[in-house]
Amino acid sequence: MLLQGLGASAAWPTTAAVAREAGEFAFVAIGDWGREGRQSQRQVAQAMGKTAEEIASRLVLSAGDNFYPAGVKSVADPHWRRSFEDVYTAPALQTPWYVALGNHDYRGAPQAQIDYSALSHRWRMPSRYFKIGGAELGTNLLDIFVMDSSPIVDEGNYDEILQQVARGHVERQDAARQIAWLARELKASRAPWKIVMGHHPVYSGGHGDSAELVEQVAPLLEAHGVQVYLNGHDHSLQHIRRGRVDYVCTGSGAEARDALKAVDGTCYGLSRPGFATFRLDAEQLDLEFRDLTGQTVYRMGRSRAL
Repeated sequence: MLLQGLGASAAWPTTAAVAREAGEFAFVAIGDWGREGRQSQRQVAQAMGKTAEEIASRLVLSAGDNFYPAGVKSVADPHWRRSFEDVYTAPALQTPWYVALGNHDYRGAPQAQIDYSALSHRWRMPSRYFKIGGAELGTNLLDIFVMDSSPIVDEGNYDEILQQVARGHVERQDAARQIAWLARELKASRAPWKIVMGHHPVYSGGHGDSAELVEQVAPLLEAHGVQVYLNGHDHSLQHIRRGRVDYVCTGSGAEARDALKAVDGTCYGLSRPGFATFRLDAEQLDLEFRDLTGQTVYRMGRSRAL
């Protein structure tokens, strides 16, 4: 189901390639992808690789649910090769991947995804939640705050054995401590652009809003000048604007299945496999959604201060 609302793309060029000035920082973002190359994962990966080369992408952001249906069991799990190393083979995707955990990752061994960082030249998950910016990114334009949203969001259904495993991992985490960390780091950030990434949506036209994130995270985003909250979980591409924050869902890195509805602030929604691109400089951020063929299906531009 396609949702288009506010016409935010009207001022954009119609061509996929947009001329950029020196000083731009570009990257691609994907979520909900690890299906051993099946269910459109490989096609999305190929399109993302070509696009990453086209825009000179510096990194990949992964919004969680990295391995279906139940995460990985260890750093030696065959899923690493079948769903990651042998799928995202394009030269332009051999950049750092900064990765969030999703609820399906919690059904396996979340710590294994942290530990894999020491074995990979590109997988970056130093802890369950973390900040990157400055020297690590090679730019002072941007700080990225990666959350672990599963301990914060109560999904409510733990009847299945795998969900019981996930609950065990979740209950060992200190959600309040993570929220305090996020508030502290956002307050300290002096970067012109701030992006927060977590697996679960704050606002959603698919699964629905995450009440805990609406209550605890959304006020922090507004208070500290965050421009973008990036998520997966909904297997779709969505752009919702609330206040001064753009809520961007890129959760269709393989399967796209969610029926979407327009919610308050909906600018766009598409249930189709795909990914997102971001390009920014000191004053402007440009978002694109591309589908599994690499076609641009949506464009949005915004200034730092709305």
